Amino acid sequence: MILFSKNKIGLSTLKEIPFKLERDLQKIFEASLFDLTQLTLVKSEFTIKNYRIDTLAFDEEAKAFVVIEYKRSNSNSVVDQGIAYLNLMLDYKAEFIVEYNECFNKALLRSELDWSQTKVIFVSPGFNENQKQATNFKDLAIELWEVKQFEGEIITVNPIKKSKSAPSIKQLQGTENTELSKVVSEIKTYTEDDHLQGKSDEIKELYESFKNAILNLANDTDIKPKKQEIGFTRNGKIFTDICILKGNLKLWINLKREKLDDPKGLTRDVSSIGHWGNGDYEVIINDTKNLEYIMSLVKQAIN
Repeated sequence: MILFSKNKIGLSTLKEIPFKLERDLQKIFEASLFDLTQLTLVKSEFTIKNYRIDTLAFDEEAKAFVVIEYKRSNSNSVVDQGIAYLNLMLDYKAEFIVEYNECFNKALLRSELDWSQTKVIFVSPGFNENQKQATNFKDLAIELWEVKQFEGEIITVNPIKKSKSAPSIKQLQGTENTELSKVVSEIKTYTEDDHLQGKSDEIKELYESFKNAILNLANDTDIKPKKQEIGFTRNGKIFTDICILKGNLKLWINLKREKLDDPKGLTRDVSSIGHWGNGDYEVIINDTKNLEYIMSLVKQAIN
């Protein structure tokens, strides 16, 4: 990516400023952790057994811990380290819960957590092709995020997307890597196919219609499949979710109560009841009759 600044003559290229230390990258990322990742910072420099975790974070929505590691160079293996950290969280669950409870003065129970949603994020100014290819498995809970800084106090953040044809990590289960086998058996990364499995062609077509309409609302929209629903994000923040049911779809709009302009009264206020998606508004979808109107509601959560 080439960045430019506008001046009286025209455009001038912004020069990249390398991070002198990994700690500098870590400070910038942690200072805006929730804005960047929608994760809550639990502890910086968390030590457990023989490991020192750069950033321990928590996904309040998924109810899962996330380890974040920073790399100033792109010469190190990320897969082996990532799998080691995933196993660490699975092997020492109690220690992670204790750290969370002590940091926030809460009484989080093991039963409240979803350990299958545990993941590791590596943050670096750049990753080489071997690192990208080694993590390009659709169900491997290891993510790569590129963060660069430029003159003018400009920061760019680019989560690297896995290819649409990414294979399953389960193909490697035949190896003698017991750490990998444990990760594959206990940690689950969800895909759209998981949500569409067993659904009728009519429901699949209905979902595709609404998915495409949502993607057309903003060019930089990403799809984030989760355990119960599929989230649609912009700049890292989910603005709507869809749950694919056998007979219809449920769509949630990520706005607080009384913040949505819905003159037709199509949505339901779910602010006081339990529900999977983000936001206080829910729509039951049986057909495409109100598609354009529903998109006008969803768009309010983007703006």
